[in-house]
Amino acid sequence: MATAERTAPRFKVESLLGMAVLTAAVAWIIWSFSSGPVIFTQVLTIGLSNGALYALIALGYTMVYGIIELINFAHGDLFMLGSVIGAIFLEEWLGQTKSSPKAWLILALTMLFAMAACALINMFIEKVAYRRLRNAPKLAPLITAVGVSFILQNVGILMNGSAPHSRTSVLPSSSLELGPIEVRVKYIVVVAVTVPLLLLMTWIVQKTRVGKAMRATAQDRDASLLMGINVDRIISFTFALGGALAGAAGVLFLEVNQQTRYDAGFRLGLIAFTAAVLGGVGNLVGAVVGGVLLGVIQALNDGAPHFFGQQWTQTVMFSILIIMVIFRPGGIFGKHQQEKV
Repeated sequence: MATAERTAPRFKVESLLGMAVLTAAVAWIIWSFSSGPVIFTQVLTIGLSNGALYALIALGYTMVYGIIELINFAHGDLFMLGSVIGAIFLEEWLGQTKSSPKAWLILALTMLFAMAACALINMFIEKVAYRRLRNAPKLAPLITAVGVSFILQNVGILMNGSAPHSRTSVLPSSSLELGPIEVRVKYIVVVAVTVPLLLLMTWIVQKTRVGKAMRATAQDRDASLLMGINVDRIISFTFALGGALAGAAGVLFLEVNQQTRYDAGFRLGLIAFTAAVLGGVGNLVGAVVGGVLLGVIQALNDGAPHFFGQQWTQTVMFSILIIMVIFRPGGIFGKHQQEKV
């Protein structure tokens, strides 16, 4: 009884503080929009595009954690390999460097190739590095994931070089004019590709037989074995799904940023992991919402009026994460569970 009495005032204080922070954030956004609605809207489109990429990568983190409770820190570097593989396949093997209907079709094939390659790589990593450590203390697979991350970075150096490599985009460089607002076609393509991929993955997880097996395995692995579910195959399939999404994100990143670099996976992987934590690790909807939120926050802070500026972007993003972890450790859609890692 005494514990409940102490918890109630603390919960009220935390709720009031959370509402105050949210109200201040909304007021700040309204102030920024009223000062420059055109710039604000243009920056917002960039944020939605970046957020879509973060969501694709974050889903890889959250699916793997939901199944085997592993934070796969190598996932960001798998995304980096996806961008490098896409660049090599599109430019060096097929020689596509200019925008044309033929190049757009080949870009679609390139994305499928990168998705398949990253899915196979992720399945191989799971089988070789993680499978034997499922029943080990959680620190062991975590350290292994960090080691795999360094291995993938060195593979990226072998394939791309240690310096950033400029690439050409085959997507149109034009913009769509909506009154005074200009939206680049590249950003529209990113969202147009990402949304169907997210819907397809959600359908697989929620409506298909293998998706039901994934959810059963996430809920109780031992009971799933007793029900005849091949747990090894389901976990491998989960890694394949996450790898395919990372490959798609890598190709989209390549086309928007026109650059490949071996360390790109560290920064974007860390942002995507933050998105997964923000939305609730293990929650698919949370990963998408967290990714979009971080993309929008990053873009607004970089270019919208009355924000802190690009040099403070990382500070702003991770300050939001810290505040979220303090007041809602389970994330926006997750549930708080006290557990030793």
